[in-house]
Amino acid sequence: MGPWNLSLARADQADRLRYSLVLLGLLAWLLYTRIFWMLHSAGATFPTCPFLLLTGQPCPLCGGTRSFAQMWQADLGGSARYHPLGPVLFVLTFAGVVGLAVLVMRGRVVRWRPPRPVEHRLYWAVGGVFLIAWLFRLAFLPLPR
Repeated sequence: MGPWNLSLARADQADRLRYSLVLLGLLAWLLYTRIFWMLHSAGATFPTCPFLLLTGQPCPLCGGTRSFAQMWQADLGGSARYHPLGPVLFVLTFAGVVGLAVLVMRGRVVRWRPPRPVEHRLYWAVGGVFLIAWLFRLAFLPLPR
């Protein structure tokens, strides 16, 4: 283990199940976003975000589905208009799918035990990025339709 306390270990049954379920969830999400526009034209998509329905304002994740759908069409600008972090999250989702698939096939698991202050700073940083993207979205981008 290094300063980040990151290591690979043999996966037990619970690890394999957890990683497999996350992998299936990510694959289902990618499939849904791949066929989103076809489903949308048939009126067969998931309902509108409850936060948006209650407040009239988008939540921090609103536009993510359409953003991914635009990325499938190689429309980086359109994707970013729906959600500022959409293109980056799309790429990270693919990296996650590949990484999880390799780990599941090899029966390995990533163990991460960072020092508590490092872990807290990382969580705050990720939350801050989403907060800034949300505020940018509220100020400058139209609501998804």
